[in-house]
Amino acid sequence: MTDIADLVVPPGLKGVPVADTTIGDVRGAEGYYHYREHSALDLVERCTLEQVWWLMLTGALPDEAQDEAFRAELAPLRVLDEQTLELIDREARTGVEGAPLAQLRTVLSHLATGAHPTYGATPAQVRADALRLAAATPTILAALHRRRAGLPVLDPDPALSAAGNWLWLVRGERPGEPEERAINRYLVATVDHGFNNSTFAARVVASSGADVGSAMCAALGAFAGPLHGGAPDRALDALDEIGAVDRAQAWVRERVEAGDRIMGFGHAVYTTHDPRAEMLKAEALRLGGPLADLAVAVEQVVEETLAELKPGRQLYANVEYYAGVVMEQCGIPRSMFTPTFAVSRVIGWSAHILEQAATTKIYRPAARYVGPPVRRPHP
Repeated sequence: MTDIADLVVPPGLKGVPVADTTIGDVRGAEGYYHYREHSALDLVERCTLEQVWWLMLTGALPDEAQDEAFRAELAPLRVLDEQTLELIDREARTGVEGAPLAQLRTVLSHLATGAHPTYGATPAQVRADALRLAAATPTILAALHRRRAGLPVLDPDPALSAAGNWLWLVRGERPGEPEERAINRYLVATVDHGFNNSTFAARVVASSGADVGSAMCAALGAFAGPLHGGAPDRALDALDEIGAVDRAQAWVRERVEAGDRIMGFGHAVYTTHDPRAEMLKAEALRLGGPLADLAVAVEQVVEETLAELKPGRQLYANVEYYAGVVMEQCGIPRSMFTPTFAVSRVIGWSAHILEQAATTKIYRPAARYVGPPVRRPHP
């Protein structure tokens, strides 16, 4: 047996397979990712978020009857009870400004009270808990936003799609078809993305037999970290700082010389163009306007400048860059950009929690001790 001291493990377990999954995969060198056996971008083109949600839960796309029944199942789960709304009121009044994901964790913990431990529960019980928490997430986030802004909390509309409901709950306006389409495409494109940090966190907790709420809150804690959960608002802030395409090159040089990251560029897995960014770029141009035109022009300058300053690195626009543009075009406040990401990712976490709950093997990795020499214990 190989001694642990002889094992070569990359920092952060980068690229190390830690489990088998049937949910999906990311092929970074190919610029491709998939959900189950379907290309994710094919699903973006032809599916609603609810249809992809069904796929993630069951392994197959729904037929018309299943789609209708699933929408009907989701509708009451989106509605919050009075006790939960009271908790949201308290969080909005007393919580830290700009911390919607932390407040979401608090409310989900409340909703998860009494949830079944995944170890020993039936698959139907675990599914019900996962569906309830994921369905309530957008309503919670929108309610927190509107309470903080001094606006009335709105009830979900069962006649609207998941994407349409999100726009309605946040903005208080019925979405037009182009906006609903754009947000649906963004949400479908971000449901899952391999064994990323938050997904791994969810599975680690689920492997202990803990309840779905504990696993989902662990994922949210990881997702909120500045190195993981995306920064579409910061990417758009950077675009605002640049302001005009003729300032882009100097701006990039200043940031690189200062050792700063260029938000919205580069990806931990993709060594070519991020397919999600390419899709959202097309969506931004379809929505139109000066912001989309500026984003496209600046993207080209930034990529060319980064190629010059960091030769050998593949630093292309990632999903955050154009996600910020599309959400701005659709009237979503910047403080709600990352929460919008969470609205879709809870679906992916749910699928991984359900898959992990079907096993009984707990994650128990080892660490290599590199501290001072150990003193021999006394006999």
